[in-house]
Amino acid sequence: MKFDAGSGGQVLDLETAVKDGILGGGGGLICGGGVGVGVVADKLDLKKMIEELESIEIPSVFICPISLEPMQDPVTLCTGQTYERSNILKWFSLGHFTCPTTMQELWDDSVTPNMTLHQLICSWFSQKYVAMKKRSEDVQGRALEILDTLKKVKGQARVQALKELRRVVAAHASAKNTVVDNGGVALISFLLGPFTSHAVGSEAIGILVNLELSSESRTSLLQPAKVSLMVDMLNEGSIETKINCTKLIEVLMEGKDLESENVSSLSLVVGLLRLVKDKRNPNGVLPGLSLLKTICSHESVRNSVVSVGAVPQLIELLPGLNHECLEIALHVLEVLSTLPEGRQALKDCPKTIPSVVRLLMKVSESCTQLALSVLWAVCKLAPDECASLAVEAGLAAKLLLVIQSGCNPELKQRAAELLKLCSLNYTATHFISKCKLTRTIQ
Repeated sequence: MKFDAGSGGQVLDLETAVKDGILGGGGGLICGGGVGVGVVADKLDLKKMIEELESIEIPSVFICPISLEPMQDPVTLCTGQTYERSNILKWFSLGHFTCPTTMQELWDDSVTPNMTLHQLICSWFSQKYVAMKKRSEDVQGRALEILDTLKKVKGQARVQALKELRRVVAAHASAKNTVVDNGGVALISFLLGPFTSHAVGSEAIGILVNLELSSESRTSLLQPAKVSLMVDMLNEGSIETKINCTKLIEVLMEGKDLESENVSSLSLVVGLLRLVKDKRNPNGVLPGLSLLKTICSHESVRNSVVSVGAVPQLIELLPGLNHECLEIALHVLEVLSTLPEGRQALKDCPKTIPSVVRLLMKVSESCTQLALSVLWAVCKLAPDECASLAVEAGLAAKLLLVIQSGCNPELKQRAAELLKLCSLNYTATHFISKCKLTRTIQ
């Protein structure tokens, strides 16, 4: 079988073209039957190989002029031009009876399978596919190979390369070190910007969140355009992307002064609140609350957190949170209670007092201390109104338990002060009746 290599009119047979490396070199495997070159192994799926080898450079003679994709079933027209069968048949179905490349009218509309080219395509892809699989066994080498690929490709090929790198990094610690040590963090960070698609962004962030980031890398990733992309994906991405964005932003904020307006934006806080309230995906609650806690550690953004309604939304969540998440949520509420706006929001939420009272002496000493701080802030703001509500919710009995327990002296002192504040609106006899320990069963 002969094949025109298109260079100087040289005509090669199949075996020579593959063996001499004209189309990528090296003896390989033949898929789909036919004459084999070198060792013939089990048949390989050409479509699968093309999909997995999408990011490599493919000889132009294998590309269909219509779809610009590798041909899997090449057929030749009477003009001598070759196309993918499905593409040329669709061309004919649209009423065209010309050759798409030369625009010549066809004197014969039959198509002839180009078996020589088909076998060359199979052989070339088989050889590349087997080589790729062998290299994949060396994860460090594979990581370096993908990093090199990322420098060259765009579009869907870039997405596929990032997906593969993400898989390798997630599965092998050695690959993480290879990526970090060979400039991978800077390369992947460079891909994030105002014009980055969410497909590329989600894969890139999925990689970065698994890597050890230097101070320089964190500073680079805190550029407004990059942070803005992360915030957008936190609000609009899949649940996995939202969680990865949340974790990465928290890493970037460690030790930072929040100079970037994007990091302290309302959009970020709104996205986090949506994440922690998503009952369908409870995996997002802990990372969402953790980042919210980090954000609230910066005084400059606390008012923004209150302004988007964080207080009543967190109060609503309290009954359904596990112990770890509950402590973080109470910490956030305690921090927000240091603001006049935060205290007012706590007072205005009808569920604040009953929900927080129930948590006293129920989870941990730390949670009890945080809950007492929140209740103190609310009752101090409006003692006539809030202290009475708290006592009716069983606060007095719970405070007596705290005072009589083995808690630390500071916690007992705060409980005693709150108990005294609550007693001001009652006669001694009436208040004692409110302190019955049976009320603590609630």
